[in-house]
Amino acid sequence: MIETRQDALRRLWLGIFFMCVATTAFPIMNGIVQVLSRTYPSEQIIWARTAGHLLVVLLLVVPRYGFEVLATRRPGAQISRSLLLLGSTTLFFFAVKHVPLAKAASISFMTPFFVTLLAVPMLGERIDAKRLAAVLVGFCGVLVVIRPGSEVFQAASLLIVGSAFCYAVYQVFTRKVAGIDRPETSVMYSALIGTVVMSCVVPFVWTTPHNATDLALHLALGLLGAGGHWCVAKAMTYGQASVISPFQYWQMIGSVLVGYLVSGMFPDAFTWVGAGIIVACGITLAVAESRRR
Repeated sequence: MIETRQDALRRLWLGIFFMCVATTAFPIMNGIVQVLSRTYPSEQIIWARTAGHLLVVLLLVVPRYGFEVLATRRPGAQISRSLLLLGSTTLFFFAVKHVPLAKAASISFMTPFFVTLLAVPMLGERIDAKRLAAVLVGFCGVLVVIRPGSEVFQAASLLIVGSAFCYAVYQVFTRKVAGIDRPETSVMYSALIGTVVMSCVVPFVWTTPHNATDLALHLALGLLGAGGHWCVAKAMTYGQASVISPFQYWQMIGSVLVGYLVSGMFPDAFTWVGAGIIVACGITLAVAESRRR
C-alpha cells in the first residue's frame, strides 16, 4: 500500500507526540528523584527505578514471547549494556541531589557527542570534519554550563558527564547487538542485570517508605522510566530520526519547569547559553547522521 502525503504527515506528528511525551516523563522522574533523595538513600531510589522498569517489561514482554526472550547470542555485550545503563543511572541520580535539573539535563545532552566519537574505534565508523566540529563546539557549550574553576562550579556536575559517557557506551553496545538479538531481548537485559545488582545492595540501606505518597513516588520511578523509553522507541517508528530526535530537547523545558516546582530555582544565563550551544550542535549531528545513513 502506497502511503499518501497526508498519512506520512500524520505519522510524523505521532512521532513528535511520542517524543514529547517521553521527554516530559523524564524530567518528572528526575524531579521525583530529587524529592525522594531528601529522605531516602540513593541506592534505594536506583533500585526502585530499575526494578520498576524490569517489572513493566516482564508484564509486557513475557506473556508474548515467554522466557525464551532471555536467550542471547551475545551475553557479554548484553550484560555490559545493562551494567553501563546502571552506571549511567547511578551517577545521574547521585548528582541530581546537588545539581539543578535544568543544568543536569543540559550536561546530559553530551551523549550524542560521545556516541559520535566512540563509534570510530568501537564500530569502525568514520567522522567527517562537519560532525567533528559539531562535537567540539558542543563540548564548549558544556564548559559554559559547568564553568570549571569558577565559584559556581559544582563537582557533582562531573558525575553527569560520567553518566552521559556511560549512556553513550551503552548506546554503542546497543548498536552492536541490534542485528544479532531481537529488540525485546535487549530491552529485557537493559533492566535485568541492574535490578539484580541493586537487589543485592538495597537490603543494607533500605528505608521503608514513610507514607503512601512516598511509596507511590517509588513506584512511579519505574513506570515513568519504562514508559519514557517505550515512547522514544515508538516515536522512532513514525518518522526519520533527523526530524524526530531534535524534539528530545523539549526535556530542557520540562526540566526547567519541574526544577522550579521542586526547588524554586530557574537556570541562570550561562546555563541557557550553554544549553543553546549544546542543542544546536546536537541537532546538527542528528541531521548529519541521518544524511550519512
